[in-house]
Amino acid sequence: MMYLYQELIGPGSGLGERVWVASDSWSSSKEVLGKMDLPDIGHVVGFTFKRGDLAPFHHYLMNLSDSNDVIGNNSFLKEFYSLPNGSGDPRVVSSSTGAAKILLNNCHADIVFSVEMAVSAIAHAVADICSKKDCKTAGTVQPWKVLEALRGSRFELEGKSYRFDPKGDINLGYDVTLWRSVRGVINISDIIAEYHPINNSFSYTSGHTKKITDLKDVVSVCSASCEPGMFKKTAEGQHTCCYECINCTENHFTNNTDMDQCLSCDTKREWSLEGSSGCTHKTLEFFSWQDGFAVVLLALAALGIILVLLVGALFLHHHQTPVVKAAGGPLSQLILLSLVGSFVSAVFFVGHPSSLQCKVRQVLFGLSFTLCVSCILVKSLKILLAFQLNPDLKDVLRRLYQPYAIICLCVALQVLTCTLWLVLQSPWDKATVFATTVLAECDEGSYVAFGVMLGYIAVMALVCFACAFKGRKLPQKYNDARFITFSMLLYLMSWVIFVPIYVTTSGKYLPAVEMVVILISNYGVLSCHFFPKCYVILFKKEHNTKNAFMKNVYEYSRKGISDSSAVSETSVSQTEGKCTSHPYSISSPSFFMSPPPIEPTASQNCWSIIQYIDTATQCTVVDHGVFVTGQLTRPYRLRRKSL
Repeated sequence: MMYLYQELIGPGSGLGERVWVASDSWSSSKEVLGKMDLPDIGHVVGFTFKRGDLAPFHHYLMNLSDSNDVIGNNSFLKEFYSLPNGSGDPRVVSSSTGAAKILLNNCHADIVFSVEMAVSAIAHAVADICSKKDCKTAGTVQPWKVLEALRGSRFELEGKSYRFDPKGDINLGYDVTLWRSVRGVINISDIIAEYHPINNSFSYTSGHTKKITDLKDVVSVCSASCEPGMFKKTAEGQHTCCYECINCTENHFTNNTDMDQCLSCDTKREWSLEGSSGCTHKTLEFFSWQDGFAVVLLALAALGIILVLLVGALFLHHHQTPVVKAAGGPLSQLILLSLVGSFVSAVFFVGHPSSLQCKVRQVLFGLSFTLCVSCILVKSLKILLAFQLNPDLKDVLRRLYQPYAIICLCVALQVLTCTLWLVLQSPWDKATVFATTVLAECDEGSYVAFGVMLGYIAVMALVCFACAFKGRKLPQKYNDARFITFSMLLYLMSWVIFVPIYVTTSGKYLPAVEMVVILISNYGVLSCHFFPKCYVILFKKEHNTKNAFMKNVYEYSRKGISDSSAVSETSVSQTEGKCTSHPYSISSPSFFMSPPPIEPTASQNCWSIIQYIDTATQCTVVDHGVFVTGQLTRPYRLRRKSL
């Protein structure tokens, strides 16, 4: 600093207007001025080591006795008392007061305090050691033991308690001093403030507030500390102690004061607002088991499984009754089995999705409902055959009508579709990251395969609907056509609504949408195909007999003939007193008609012959009657014939 001042001094340098902040290395060394005076360089504010109260030290020096009893063989005191006489002869002793004044004027107060601290600390450490062992023997107390005792010792000095930190330091802080020049004499002992490094603050001594203002409010830094959630931004060319506190942006944080930069959150799992002092874990969202909507849907799925099992047990117990046979017999059990699988597949749409769960839920539903619709398709094709009036084409269709082969073929095509889907691009679980949440969901893999699977079922449902719609006016007890029509219409409508919702919707409730459609489809089939028959079995037992079924068919056929009497009159050709009757066809999925024309006798007006196979009674019924004045007299006979 002395060399620096010598280089800077000169006309127009402006040193006298400057304020110098002196570090502890030269803040108490006025030799840096050399031959200059304080006004030549300006103001000096220095940081010095902490000073204690020197009053006890002064009191001790002033009260030293200059008697020989006190001096004894103490070489230090002999030298001390010989200083004032200037002779240097230790035998010439002066007054203790004069010697004390000379010593006080030539000692540094901060050094005195440091020596007092050191002596007190070592004295307490040695006392602590010697309180536990005998220290009179030389070599008993080793230096490393004293150091170990110092680290954990606590001692008092001038009424204050002190203790070393884990690093072996006592962080007392600094005294802020102001250099003053009084009649050419530099005084650097004027303490104007105390700096506390623990909380980075200053406490000003009484009477010096005015001086700080005169010194242009000089403090250790020109900017306040940046709190957690902020970082320091220093302008170009500006000193590092002068900075601006800027809030951290979103997904960034600082957790300490005066950090130079913000730390980044793990955006896959965490997030934070602007000016945050930490990161918050993102909420994991999925259609959970605890969700109220999920509980309702799971309850409906469980209820559906229970109802299917009860209906299956009821049908097995009454498998020989006409109602069960008219419902398809063994095919009804296949439909119920497929509904169980479809209801179970709905359960896999709830909970934290896994890769296996994503694969199972779509494939299980696709195969289960394909089996269900295939069985309904077989029943619908039987209706189509009943409406076929061309004998040749009808014979061909009857030979091709193999129910279980058709079911196996339909299911096999769906199995092929699902297999290719799983092998080439199968569904998998994924996590979609949003601002504050993470959505756990299933990726269907190939949406083309997903669409083909659903489209295949929809095509079969359309075929069932078309076939069943033609037979909607069949006899009441045989009329599955109306139920098939309604159930397939309900299925198609629900999935037509589902597709646009599924494509345009996202979020944790997307699986619930498909789950709702599956439940609607299942309950539609269960309600239309089985509940009416369960009602007849349980509460209308008189209708669940062969005679009741035969009577129903007979009334339907007689009504059909009565309604078509006008057609019969024009279609019967009278040739030479004879009339040729034409066969009547009854539209029912439970019977087929192919009677040959029969020539009536001359005494009869006209014969009408109806032959059909009754599924419920497993009989071939041949009805023949005579039209007499618009009335039909109809005897009938039955013969056994397997389907």
